[in-house]
Amino acid sequence: MSPLETLRHSCSHVLATAILRLYPDTQIDIGPPTDNGFYYDIDCEKKFDASDLEDIEKEMKNVIKENQKFIRIESSREEAIDKIKASGQSLYKIGRLEDIPEDESISFYQNGDFIDLCAGPHVNYTKKIKAFKLLSIAGAYHRGDENNKQLQRIYGTAFPSAQELEDYLEKLEQARARDHRKIGKELNLFHIDETVGSGMILWTGRGSVIRNELQYFITDELIKTGYEQVFTPHIGKLGLYRTSGHFPYYKDSQFPPVVEPRTIEELATNGSSCNELSNQIDDGNIDGYLLKPMNCPMHIKIFDSQPHSYRDLPVRLFEFGTVYRWEQSGELSGMTRVRGFTQDDAHLFCTEDQLSKEIRGCLDLVKLVFDTLGMKDYRVRIGLRDADSNKYVGDPALWDRAENALRDAAKDLDVEYTEEQGEAAFYGPKIDFVVKDVIEREWQLGTVQVDYSLPERFDLNYVGKDNAKHRPVMIHRAPFGSMERFCGLLIEHFAGNFPTWLAPEQVRILPMNDDLVEKAQEIKSQLKQYKIRCSVDGVADKLGAKIRKAEIEKVPHMIILGKKEAEENKISVRSRANKSLEAFDTLEAFTEALRENIIDKVLPDPQT
Repeated sequence: MSPLETLRHSCSHVLATAILRLYPDTQIDIGPPTDNGFYYDIDCEKKFDASDLEDIEKEMKNVIKENQKFIRIESSREEAIDKIKASGQSLYKIGRLEDIPEDESISFYQNGDFIDLCAGPHVNYTKKIKAFKLLSIAGAYHRGDENNKQLQRIYGTAFPSAQELEDYLEKLEQARARDHRKIGKELNLFHIDETVGSGMILWTGRGSVIRNELQYFITDELIKTGYEQVFTPHIGKLGLYRTSGHFPYYKDSQFPPVVEPRTIEELATNGSSCNELSNQIDDGNIDGYLLKPMNCPMHIKIFDSQPHSYRDLPVRLFEFGTVYRWEQSGELSGMTRVRGFTQDDAHLFCTEDQLSKEIRGCLDLVKLVFDTLGMKDYRVRIGLRDADSNKYVGDPALWDRAENALRDAAKDLDVEYTEEQGEAAFYGPKIDFVVKDVIEREWQLGTVQVDYSLPERFDLNYVGKDNAKHRPVMIHRAPFGSMERFCGLLIEHFAGNFPTWLAPEQVRILPMNDDLVEKAQEIKSQLKQYKIRCSVDGVADKLGAKIRKAEIEKVPHMIILGKKEAEENKISVRSRANKSLEAFDTLEAFTEALRENIIDKVLPDPQT
């Protein structure tokens, strides 16, 4: 562990110490450090709220003031069982002890009267913990399994100094203000309804504008570079995904297979149980259908539906294809972690000689997206296979070639990159673009993957110059990744202040009195002819109130329509970037300026 992780891990033990002092009947589970702090999962009859966190914090400060020493205690397995029983924490800790392999040492850490099964490390004394804060309470199933009891998870953070803690808490406040769930509701961009299903996004008309504009933008770039758009169904036969390896490899994160009712009836007549049905599906004795977890097998089938010569390659297929994953309910989060999401997916089939150029084209596309949207703070990660893991499919020699191709392409990006073992997809290595948002959180977005395995598994081929069959190389790429996640992050990136070309409403016309509403409607009709998204605020209210409302709803431009403007057919505009009125002699002059802004994708500062 790093020194910061050690500090936070120690703080989690202080948290558990305080909870057991205040609520002695509590059963504790685990309390690890995290990227941003720590948490502890507890089983307590009392349901905690924010006021309880204050009481727990006070007791934690008492524990710290006592300057308790963290003592490591080595133990045999038999002794460990006795220690756990003596501490009264058998409910969850015995199970955690059983997770430890026989050949690994077992240790406890004790501070004061509190003792916990723990590998460590910890700081020497509790007074080393100078600055901490409990942040929130959430539900968490034991071991992440919905079939187990739901525990209470208390989140906190700790830093070496009070100033660092204060800076972090300020960033959290910014994050709350920018939270896409909050802004999305205020601006009516999307809706999640439990009667539809958790993790299922309902895009409103306003939110669909943002998604469509992104899709129009990327589609225009793809058509220029020789991509073909395709459409595929939402469900496919299990055999297809057995061949690709997605089933059963992704089995635990997929929706259950769909089996024909007739097959189920026949099995029921024969007395087969649900477990037997599941086993026969897993063994391949019974076929069925699967909500598609990936688009690539269907794109492969489109490629394979026609014979190909080397002259036809590269073949570039793209689709805004919706895929489905069974995420645990505790892991769902607004638009950033969902169960149904649309990928801006593309699959390229090329010769090995073309591979380097095609990778670079994919990487250039990702960079174009980020540059256009003002996402300048990102890093590049090359995900490689872990040679000691059995999760990867395909010939190791082909893996080496794919990994080297990505390394060579990354060197030409003029961006720092890292290599991370074990981060590859099961069928091939990948380059991920990890974006840091305006409050310095990291998100994996665009990805480019090289794949020698699936062309082999599906026996793909093309006819080469020698009139012999050759195996194509496949590239998977998605600049946005998930449209849901990307749009969620974009809401936070701009804090809802979208650039004009993305804004759901680009212009609002504000007539200064009721007599001007009809003229405002005429201007609206003319703007619509230019495909400008606009509306009229015809409510009988003061101009200042109308301006404040438009600003709250984050409309980039407001046309202020007074009697003089109406008589002279001139346009006065108040914009987000320019609070002073800007005059245009004609409506056409304004629309031309607006369209240039839209086409050139001039962006406001995301901080504004």
